[in-house]
Amino acid sequence: MSAVVTREQAVAEARRVLDRARARRDALPIRVAAEQAAAGSFRSADEIELILRRLHRQSQRTAADHATAERLNAA
Repeated sequence: MSAVVTREQAVAEARRVLDRARARRDALPIRVAAEQAAAGSFRSADEIELILRRLHRQSQRTAADHATAERLNAA
């Protein structure tokens, strides 16, 4: 007997699978993530690691800027 799955159920399940994969990826050390990303890429693991570290620093600065702006607006 086959079960009928609605489109909404399929989309929700796909979203859960992707969220779990993202969480696993985000938990990896940057070097390991770079090595995995380099498989099948034209960039080396070193290049990807530099890019990831640059993006990480940029996101931290942006978050700090937003926190400062919120504190100033609240005052």
